[in-house]
Amino acid sequence: MKLITALIQPHKLPDVKQSLAEAEVFKMTVSNVIGAGAQKGYVETYRGVKDEIQLLKKVKIEIAVNDNFVDATIKAIVRGARTGNIGDGKIFIQNLEECIRIRTDERGEIAIG
Repeated sequence: MKLITALIQPHKLPDVKQSLAEAEVFKMTVSNVIGAGAQKGYVETYRGVKDEIQLLKKVKIEIAVNDNFVDATIKAIVRGARTGNIGDGKIFIQNLEECIRIRTDERGEIAIG
């Protein structure tokens, strides 16, 4: 079992969701986050006052999958999120020690579904 965490551009979320659905991955947690990376922010001017924006808006997607879905999930995220520009995002993969479905107390791969 793996926990896949992807940080992507907010406007690419619909494309990633569509791509994941095509790969038959439907369960995910999505959060709005801010952070800094290779883009290094930008300078904005409002009424003559410069404001340096260093933390940019991103979307964080977390998906727990069984080992046989890892490659398909990664390919789907890349297909939906890639623009070819700096700031497309990152994908992190971590081993998932245990998963427990609260409603039924199922554990392991069955609990992920």
